[in-house]
Amino acid sequence: MVQKNKVTQVIDPSEPRDTGVKAGSATAPEAAPLFVLEPGGNRAALKFHELWDYRELLYFLVWRDVKVRYKQTALGIIWAILQPFMTMVAFSLFFGYLGNIPSDGLPYPIFAFAALLPWQLFANSLTASGNSLVNNESLIAKVFFPRLLAPLSAVFVGVVDFALSLVVLGGMMLYYGIS
Repeated sequence: MVQKNKVTQVIDPSEPRDTGVKAGSATAPEAAPLFVLEPGGNRAALKFHELWDYRELLYFLVWRDVKVRYKQTALGIIWAILQPFMTMVAFSLFFGYLGNIPSDGLPYPIFAFAALLPWQLFANSLTASGNSLVNNESLIAKVFFPRLLAPLSAVFVGVVDFALSLVVLGGMMLYYGIS
């Protein structure tokens, strides 16, 4: 949405202004600074050129989060695979075996796992991107960079987990003979 009325206020420091303070007093201003106040225009516009200019920072933010996620845990990479796999086992047991919910001719583990992977990518990315703004508060407050990089880096860390789980899905598809 573009704002139609552009408000510009220019204060000329050479013009005398009535500030209510007598000249020569301790609180009298030296000179009024020059300000030009304008709206930023379309606030929803993405500046892809800024994201491209800061692509190395995005790489290092993603690399930092991946290292923290996989080096400081007891399970490491196995957790990225184990979490959707165990959810698939529970879904297959309760919905496929006990609930007899149809899977359109596919083996229920493949049916459930293929649906869980994009859902978990979405859910984890949404949560992590919101938390990234809180976790990177000191970085955001002190250094200039496109603010979209913080949530974007959290989403890319989720894409790494998604890629690892896709390898498991490929292995399961080979096991079941599904192309």
